[in-house]
Amino acid sequence: MTDNAVTDTATPDTAATGPADARVAAEAARRRTFAVISHPDAGKSTLTEALALHARAITEAGAVHGKAGRRATVSDWMEMEKARGISITSTALQFPYRDCVINLLDTPGHADFSEDTYRVLTAVDCAVMLIDAAKGLEPQTLKLFQVCKHRGIPIITVINKWDRPGRYALELIDEIQERIGLRPTPLTWPVGIAGDFKGVLDRRRGNYIRFTRTAGGATVAPEEHIPADEAHAAAGVDWDTAVEESELLSADGSDYDRDGFLSGESSPLLFTSAALNFGVNQLLDVLVELAPPPDAATGIDGTVRPTDGPFSAFVFKVQAGMDSAHRDRIAYARVYSGTFERGEVLTHASTGKPFVTKYAQSVFGQQRATLDTAWPGDVIGLANAAVLRPGDTLYRDVPVQYPPIPSFSPEHFSVARGTDPSKHKQFRRGIEQLDQEGVVQVLRSDRRGDQAPVFAAVGPMQFEVAAHRMATEIGAPISLEPLPYQVARIVEPEDAEFMNKQVSAEVMTRSDGVLLVLFSTPWRLQGFQRDNPEIKLRSLVAAADG
Repeated sequence: MTDNAVTDTATPDTAATGPADARVAAEAARRRTFAVISHPDAGKSTLTEALALHARAITEAGAVHGKAGRRATVSDWMEMEKARGISITSTALQFPYRDCVINLLDTPGHADFSEDTYRVLTAVDCAVMLIDAAKGLEPQTLKLFQVCKHRGIPIITVINKWDRPGRYALELIDEIQERIGLRPTPLTWPVGIAGDFKGVLDRRRGNYIRFTRTAGGATVAPEEHIPADEAHAAAGVDWDTAVEESELLSADGSDYDRDGFLSGESSPLLFTSAALNFGVNQLLDVLVELAPPPDAATGIDGTVRPTDGPFSAFVFKVQAGMDSAHRDRIAYARVYSGTFERGEVLTHASTGKPFVTKYAQSVFGQQRATLDTAWPGDVIGLANAAVLRPGDTLYRDVPVQYPPIPSFSPEHFSVARGTDPSKHKQFRRGIEQLDQEGVVQVLRSDRRGDQAPVFAAVGPMQFEVAAHRMATEIGAPISLEPLPYQVARIVEPEDAEFMNKQVSAEVMTRSDGVLLVLFSTPWRLQGFQRDNPEIKLRSLVAAADG
């Protein structure tokens, strides 16, 4: 089996470029920007923490569920995340490993926050798909895989929780190939069945990597690399079984193939226990050696922006409330090309207005530090960015605009009302802030008035987050009254008045000016379309559509 190492992503030939362009190309080649995606409770935040631990970015891993005496994970910093033990917002973590710079984007696992995860997937070059060893492929994992496939994002698969009872390794491999058509090409193979995780067979090098538990999995698990001819003495029949199964995989054509990986036909696969920090080092090494570095980006008009071209960046997320002592707002922007220098004046592509980057920061979970320089693949935090929204483009010198992030089709609707009349200014400011961040979509109508905006969401948990933030961050508590609608469609302005007269339907205006008509049920929509074929209603983009 061929061992594709760092030579796969070596620094490009710089003979034909100038010193500045050569530096940009070299720095871009060092970046690995990826997201971790999974179904809820597959161990995503635990893996994120373990990766940071093994890269020495933190000294001790936290526990997702906040067990006594241990802190919460770095990536789950919101109070609701700590209380529930789930990720409800995406987080950026940057740290060095070997000779590379890792930009890791943790994503919400819950389906209610699919929009946030989708935004993150517009900003990465690779995805790590995490699968629970006992549960296999789950619905949210399947949806996120489809998004990655649509966007052409290569996937590294990780089967997690091998320290717990679960399914057979070969059974999980077959399920992945049969259900999503992605051929797994294992790079490591477990020594010991699920629930009895002793170590892994490194299929590229042939040796046995034996793991040793640490107290509570809070520190890096020691590894012992044992040559193949000594592995039987160390692991007995479990080693023999691992070797036999690895040979079966090779005979079946399931060895790593770089072209297949980058084209989305196959997926390098590893076995881990993130909670015990087993197999995490191997994943970091694979990301450095095999994951693609940043590449040229394509603008909305089809123009290609190479990584060593003039500076450009894409805003994929806006987040407020990260620091209660500073009521600022952070815009997360992925650098696509050129060099970022703090303090320079960029152009906001959608408005043509200047944007000053005086308050640029590097972000590590909730922690922030002043950032002076960034390169393609990096994620920069732009503070006090009230004019920026997800989907915006920033550039210098040569204009470019990247495709916007589509809105998902909401299925849940609630009227928001302030419960304290004296807080009307805070109420208005908070609603605008939640809308700009994309926490919920905000709809309005003349019938309901400005003091009764309607929240539209993919899932009901978004309402909980919105209400919590309005009360705790904005200081303007709200009540939410559910509306009897389940589906939305885009309607043309000339048909709005007619639609407002329909039974079980209501027209509202989204903050971007788009008119939406809400129907009580999908069947009511179907009946209307059957009876009124001359009225053209357009679908909103759904999660699975990419």
